[in-house]
Parts: sequence; structure tokens; C-alpha cells
Amino acid sequence: MRVVVLAGGVGGARFLLGVRAVLKDQATHQNSTPDNLIQVIVNTGDDLTVHGLRVCPDLDTVMYTLGDGIDTERGWGRRAETWQAKEELTAYGAEPSWFGLGDRDIATHLIRTRMLDAGYPLSEVTAALCKRWQLCATGTRVQLLPMSDQRVETHVVCQIDGVRRVVHFQEWWIAHHAQPPVEEFVFVGLDQASAGPGILDAIADADAVLLAPSNPVVSIGPILAVPGLRQALRETSAKVVGLSPIVDGAVVRGMADKCLPAIGVPVSAEGVARHYGARKADGILDGWLVHETDAADVAGVEVGQIPLLMRSPEATAAMASAALDFCRC
Repeated sequence: MRVVVLAGGVGGARFLLGVRAVLKDQATHQNSTPDNLIQVIVNTGDDLTVHGLRVCPDLDTVMYTLGDGIDTERGWGRRAETWQAKEELTAYGAEPSWFGLGDRDIATHLIRTRMLDAGYPLSEVTAALCKRWQLCATGTRVQLLPMSDQRVETHVVCQIDGVRRVVHFQEWWIAHHAQPPVEEFVFVGLDQASAGPGILDAIADADAVLLAPSNPVVSIGPILAVPGLRQALRETSAKVVGLSPIVDGAVVRGMADKCLPAIGVPVSAEGVARHYGARKADGILDGWLVHETDAADVAGVEVGQIPLLMRSPEATAAMASAALDFCRC
């Protein structure tokens, strides 16, 4: 089975553990060895350069999570991390002080930056980094695909201390705790970007396409904005099924509740589904899974109710299994 998943950071990464677990379980119960493939189209709009190093937060979160190296308490960064380099940079007064690079994490960024500087595209760099983490499972290959090899960064037009400014999304998110009122999210570099190698073919050849319960505005939004991506989703023969990041009218993690109102979308399972839209109209969805206590009415979209809280590996696998079953219907 060929499964394509559009994903951002922490929520997307945890959901992918469930997808991989389901396909692995199916593989172990089949007489012949299946050739399952999970291709993850990962948001790179969060990417930024810190102290001369190129950092890809969502790619790294997905890679560390699937490679069993993530700090599970934080949901990002390396397990058993130390912060001596950060402390020394702070002592020097080096900026940005609000973005911390852990000592173990720095190794990843050093390799990435060196390879990018040598002329390798981000997709090849990502593939090289992933070899160290062994993301695959029994009968199931996993491939991380940056949404674009070109640099696309999410910037925020907002009011900070009464002054209209444009800052990188990470600065708005981390340094300012997503508090400054947002006028607009801008994907800088989008006009020069194209879909990463293999992405359009992956969508065309997929048996199932899933939208992880990631932030619709700054995780899934940049992916859908890459030229050709939305049209590929509309043309694929596979069903496109999304999982709501909103449960009981609130975000489970992150600050989507700060982002959705900025683009005029209600903070609700139905609001997000209407934002994505039905493929039968001008949108991308065939199916939409909401939490068992929520509801959504979107013309042209089949809606299902399941538990959507990833409280355990078993619960996460059950979510993924339901999403894949929805694609098979």
C-alpha cells in the first residue's frame, strides 16, 4: 500500500507513528512480504537559519520521532539533550537568544548546512540524514519529502508594541508566544518554488492520501500553497482524508487557535473542514474525521466520528487505522 501523508511537526509526527504501526502490523500478519510505502510531505515553511546553521524544525521533528530519538516530553528536539553551546552563545550575547539549539541537535544542522552549502538540494540532504535514523519498519518503507527544494519561509505581518512588523513565523511563535495580533501570513519565496522531487508522482500513485492533524494554517497551509500540490491532490485517484486538529472546539497542541482566526476560519472541526473544502467543489477533501464528540457538515465531504486524542500508541494506531479504512471505502 502506498500512503501519502501531509504533515507538520509534533502532531503530524505522532500521527505517523500510528500509520507506520498499522502498516507494520498488517505486514506481519500477511504470508507474503508487502511493499508498503509511507511518503511524508513535510512542511518546510518553519525553516530558518540560526547562528549560521540551517534548521528545519518540522523535518527534524518527524525524523527524530520516527527514528526514536525525540524528546517525548517536549515533543521536539533530541532525547537526553544538553545545552552547553546555547549557554555559551548566551554568554556572548549572541542573537537570536530565543531559539535554542541543543548540543546533539546541532550535529544535524551542521551536516545539513554543510551539504546545502556544497550544492545538494534539501531533498537529498534529508534522505542522507534519514539513513542514520532508520525510519522503516517490517514490510514498510518511510520516505520524508520536503515540500520544496527551494527556500520557502512563513512570515507573519503583525503588530508588536504598536509597530507593524514582518517577522519569521518562529519568532512570532517562540519569542512572542503567538501573542501579537496577526494581519497576514506570508509564504516568502513561494513564487520561486516548485514541488519537491517525487512529490507529484507520489500523490498521483498513492492508494491513500491523509492530512495529519497538524496546524491547518502554518503546517498544512504552506504545503498546499506550493505550486502544483493542490491540483495534484484534486486529480489523484486516491481518496483524500483529513483528521481534525480541533477537538471539542479547542486545539490539542500548538497555537492553531491563534492562526485560524487570522485567516477568517472558525476554530472548529467544521471550520477547518470548510477551509480545506470538498474535492467535489474546489477543495481537496473526500473525507474528514472529527472527534467522537464533535460534528461537521460540509457538502461533498463524508464525515466520520472517532476518538482523536493520541494519548497512547494504541490510540494513535486506532486513529491511523480508521483513516486508512476511510480511504478504502
